Amino acid sequence: MTHEKSTTSAPAPLWRRAVAEFLGAGLLVTVVVGSGIAAQRLSPDDVGLQLLENSLATALGLTVLILIFQPVSGAHLNPVVTLADRFLGTRHAPSEIVVYLVAQVTGGIGGAILANLMFQAPTAVSTTDRLSAGHLLGEVVATAGLVLLIFALARTGRSALVAPA
Repeated sequence: MTHEKSTTSAPAPLWRRAVAEFLGAGLLVTVVVGSGIAAQRLSPDDVGLQLLENSLATALGLTVLILIFQPVSGAHLNPVVTLADRFLGTRHAPSEIVVYLVAQVTGGIGGAILANLMFQAPTAVSTTDRLSAGHLLGEVVATAGLVLLIFALARTGRSALVAPA
């Protein structure tokens, strides 16, 4: 009789996964908001350069956060990813999903506040109307592309590529 070492381990307790999602979502929002503030200050007269600076910082920050938190919680970091994970295969209990969603939303709010504190920017609820059909379509397409990429890599055994992708 041979004893093979299992390549899968038991999932982390729910409280650890919730903390990972809270920190991951919070730090991701901190990176996005903070790099946006920094880009505006570094390149005040070049919106194209601001977008490049912000997107590069966001991509690199997201990669690091996925690498850190993927082993603990799966590094969903986004309520849409958590809901897609539930509907496309993983059978988390509804209570686990609620815990993930609350952790992600509260982490994101905390991350925005943290970024503003770091850059000594005022924290307020935005009153700028950014809702348009084009913005909504862009968000849907980008989110669908993200979810498709994550699940395609995970289902084909290449989940290690999620972070760099």
